[in-house]
Amino acid sequence: MTDDLRELYQDVILDHGKRPRNRRPLPAANRQAHGHNPMCGDTLTVFLKVDEAGIVREAAFVGEGCAISMASASMMTEILAGKSEAEARALFHAFHTLCTEEEETEVAENLRDDLDRLQVLSGVRQFPVRVKCATLAWHTMVAAIEGHETISTG
Repeated sequence: MTDDLRELYQDVILDHGKRPRNRRPLPAANRQAHGHNPMCGDTLTVFLKVDEAGIVREAAFVGEGCAISMASASMMTEILAGKSEAEARALFHAFHTLCTEEEETEVAENLRDDLDRLQVLSGVRQFPVRVKCATLAWHTMVAAIEGHETISTG
């Protein structure tokens, strides 16, 4: 990775970390879960409004955490709108692989642009303790879809 690309990635993370998108309660949510990362104290609640067809119509979160955790949650909520529950799970698995392995993961063509946007967080694989920061929101989102109230990445 070039220095310019690394700097761009840092800028995107800092922007989402300082000004997270969709950081608010979602009263219309019909799915929600609370996530906690005991390693660094990050905590958040993910809210999803899912329609009868299983499409995420709206996603939001509230919580506190490091810039990586907040940026990941912010980006996730932007990406999830309009995705099916199956697509949301597929993105979770692809993102987890992106954060933990050097090998690029296969993802459906319609999700490729979303995974490319998340590439800015791939640097966490160099720092295993930070992987939990980047993936907390995603684990929590899957818990919400599956009807679990809480999840811990510890």
